[in-house]
Amino acid sequence: MSDISTKSQELAKQLWAIANDLRGNMDSSKFKNYILGTIFYRYLSERTEKYMDEILKNDGVTYREALANEELAEAVYEMSLDHLGYIIEPDKLFNSLVEKIKGGTFSIEDYEKAINSLVGSTIGQESETAFDKLFDDMNLQDKDLGKEVSQRTKLISKVINKVYDIDFNFEDAEFDVLGTAYMILIGLFASDAGKKGGEFFTPTKMSELVARLATLGLDTVRSACDPCAGSGSLLLEVKRHCSNRTVNHYYGQEMNGTTYNLMRQNMLMHGVPYEEFTVFNDDTIEYDNFGETKFQVQVANPPYSAKWSADKKFESDPRFSNCGALAPKSYADLMFLEHIAYHLEKDGRAAVLLPHGVLFRGNKEEAIRRYLIENQNVIDAIIGLPANCFHGTSIPVCCIVLKKNRNGNSGNIWFCDASKYYTAGKNMNELSDEDIDRIVNAYEQRAEIEKFSHIATLDEIRENGFNCNIPRYVDTFEEEEQIDIQTVCMELADIMAKKQAAIDKVNETLKLLGL
Repeated sequence: MSDISTKSQELAKQLWAIANDLRGNMDSSKFKNYILGTIFYRYLSERTEKYMDEILKNDGVTYREALANEELAEAVYEMSLDHLGYIIEPDKLFNSLVEKIKGGTFSIEDYEKAINSLVGSTIGQESETAFDKLFDDMNLQDKDLGKEVSQRTKLISKVINKVYDIDFNFEDAEFDVLGTAYMILIGLFASDAGKKGGEFFTPTKMSELVARLATLGLDTVRSACDPCAGSGSLLLEVKRHCSNRTVNHYYGQEMNGTTYNLMRQNMLMHGVPYEEFTVFNDDTIEYDNFGETKFQVQVANPPYSAKWSADKKFESDPRFSNCGALAPKSYADLMFLEHIAYHLEKDGRAAVLLPHGVLFRGNKEEAIRRYLIENQNVIDAIIGLPANCFHGTSIPVCCIVLKKNRNGNSGNIWFCDASKYYTAGKNMNELSDEDIDRIVNAYEQRAEIEKFSHIATLDEIRENGFNCNIPRYVDTFEEEEQIDIQTVCMELADIMAKKQAAIDKVNETLKLLGL
C-alpha cells in the first residue's frame, strides 16, 4: 500500500470516528453533509491561503495582509477569482472561525455568512456553475442540529473544532492524501447508509476495475464522462489509471441534487480546477445535456432496473431513434448503454456496470442488443462479476466494455465469467488486486481460458438469438466427484456401530447410578 493510501486510510478513520461521535441521533446519511461540507470548507480555506501566500511572497505580504491593504486588495481579489474561482475573506477563513469559537464569540450564523460569501463571490464569474448552491445540503438552520440557534451553534462548533484538530499539513503532496481520505469517507457513509448508499458511491475496487478496462493502453485521456456520476468516485478513478495521470476535461451528470453537490465537492477536493469539469444536475435519459459532444472515455454504474417515462418522443431522439425499439418502462438499463454508445468518439471506449438481465431479457431489449452488436458493433467484452459486491444490492452484475474502434475484433465479443474470484467480507464481497489483474490481463490478451473466458464470433451470438447470457459462452460446469456407494455404506455402518456403543455405555453408567 502506498504512503498516500496509508495516510488516507488513517485520516478517513479519524474523520469517521468524529462523525459517529458527534452526530448523536441524526441519521448518518444526513450528517454526512455537515462533516463532509466542513472538511471541504477547510480545504478551500487552506488552499486559498497557501496558494495566495505563495503568489504574494515576493511582495513580502500574506494573503490576510494584502486584503487589508487598499492598494493590493483589488488585485488580490482578481487573482483569487481568476485562479481559484472564489474568494474567502480573512475573517471568514476556517482558522478565523476557529478563533471565534475559542474566544466565545462564534455563532452558527457566522459560518452561514462565510459560506454565502464564498458562493456569492462566484456569481457572474466563470466559476459560478461549479459553485452554485454547492453547500445547500449543509442546512445550518435544520432543526435536527438543534431547535435553538445556541444548540445549533454548539454542535457545529464541535464539528469545526474536531475537523480543525485533525493534524494535517496542507502541502501539495498532502492534498492528495486529503482528497483520497475524502473519497474513503464517502464510501464509509455509503456503506452505513445501506441501500441508499448505492445511489452515490461505487465500491472502490469495482471503480478500479471499470477505470482500468476503460483506460487500457491510454497515456492521457482527452475527455472522460460519467452520465450517472453519483459522487464522482468512479469518474475520478479514470485519472489514476492512464499512464500520464492526465484527464484534460471531466464531464458528468447526476440526477440527485445532494449527490450532485457531493460530486462537485469531490472534484475540487481532488484538485480538479473548476475550468476542467462540466457537470449537470439532471436525469440523463430524459435530458441529454451533452448534446453532440463525444467522449474518449466513459465509465458508468447506472441505477439498476430504473423506471423511465418511455415517452414516444424518444423514438426521434438521436440516441435511440436508429434502433427501432425503446427499452421497457421498468428497465432503463439498455437506454443508458445506448446513450453511452451515442457519445463515443471515433476512438472512444467505455466500461459500464449493469445487471445481468440486460444480457438475456427478450423482446425490445433483444432488439436493442441486436442493434448494438450487429448494427453499431460496439460491444467489445462482457464480464460477469461476483455477487454481493455493491451497497444496496446483493445481485451479481456484469461489466460491458464498449469500443468504437474494435481494432481487428469487430467479428467477435470476449466473454468472461469472473464470478468466482473475490474476497468474502462481513457485509459485502470485494475484488482483490489479484482478481482485478486476472480480469484486465485476460481482457488485454483477449485470452481463451477454460472455464473463465471465451471469444464468441458474431455468428455464434446470432445462433443464440443475441442472447448474451455468459453461461452460453463460458462453460463453468464442474463434474461432481463420483461417490463410492460401497465405501459410504461401510462408513455409515461404522458410525452407527460407534453410536450404539456410546448409547450402551451411557445406559450402563445410568444403571450403576440407579437411574
